[in-house]
Order: sequence, then C-alpha cells, then structure tokens
Amino acid sequence: MTIKLVTSTVLPTPFAEFRLHGFLADNGKEHVALTLGDVTTNEPVLARVHSECLTGDALFSLRCDCGPQLEAAMRKIADLGRGCILYLRQEGRGIGLINKIRAYAEQDKGLDTVEANEILGFLPDMREYDVAAKMFEQLGVKQIRLLTNNPRKLKALSDVGVNILERVQHRVKTTAHSHRYLATKAAKLGHME
Repeated sequence: MTIKLVTSTVLPTPFAEFRLHGFLADNGKEHVALTLGDVTTNEPVLARVHSECLTGDALFSLRCDCGPQLEAAMRKIADLGRGCILYLRQEGRGIGLINKIRAYAEQDKGLDTVEANEILGFLPDMREYDVAAKMFEQLGVKQIRLLTNNPRKLKALSDVGVNILERVQHRVKTTAHSHRYLATKAAKLGHME
C-alpha cells in the first residue's frame, strides 16, 4: 500500500493549535495526522495511533473509551507542546461502521466485544498498521513514545518499522457502560494498565 501526504493546514482546538495533515492511500482511504511543534528532530515524539471510532469520538458513546482516549492524547501533547496523533480510518477495529453497529447489537444480547466480532465472522482485531509507519515517515517522525495500553499495537507498529522507544500508559476513566468492554480488552486482548 502507498499513501501520500496531500495537504496540511492549521487546526485550532480547545487544547492547542495543531497542524492537520491529510493523507490519501492508494485504496482510497483518507487518514489524518495532528502534529504540534517540530516532530522532525531526533528527540522522541509523544505519539498516539488512534483508530477511527465515530460512535466514541464524535457521538460521545460511553460503550468504549475511544473518545476520552483521543481527548486525553490531545491534552497530553498540548501540555508537552510537541507530539503527533495519527487518526486511522479503521472503524470498529477494522470491520467498518455498519459491522460495528451489528457487533453492538450482538453485545446487546450479552456477547462481549470479541465474541461479537467473531460471531459476525471477523477476527477480534483486523487493523493494519503499515499505513501508520508510512505516515510517520512522511511527517519526518523518527522515533516515538507511544501512548497506548495495547501490546498488540506495540508489536504491530514495531513489526512495520516504527521505532518505539517507550510505551506511555494511556488510561482514562472507566464508566459503568465501558467497564465490561475494558475488562474484555484486558482479559482477551492483553491490554495493560
């Protein structure tokens, strides 16, 4: 897969004035990155690789912790004055928005998030991270301190050549609605504290 940095602009947010970079992959998917400060130096960059979650990021769903994780990453980077967030269009851990809604319906029947994906014929996590490596490269990011609790993401990014110097814990507050989801991610997907 190839991906091209198409354009960049200023994005004022409540946290900081980020640079917004638009990327287009050869499969037609559009991805974005937010950067703050000079991310092209040899100093490690605080970074988050965030997969799209329309329900959590834009609709404020309490079923997951995605929106709060994105907001916390933006705040941490703003406080530091330097960093990068890749926003990858991989809704529902790679199954797409409509299938994610189907998975939610299965969860309404009592299945957990992993079981719901599997009953629909999907793997628990179908995301791919080669696009992230290419985005970091085009942004000039050489090494990162990754905001994540997901060991599979650490491995997947390392496997595609992202130079991760450190994992930075990235916990947000659990709600009554997200408790089971987060417990399942820890128990079945190995998410760390």
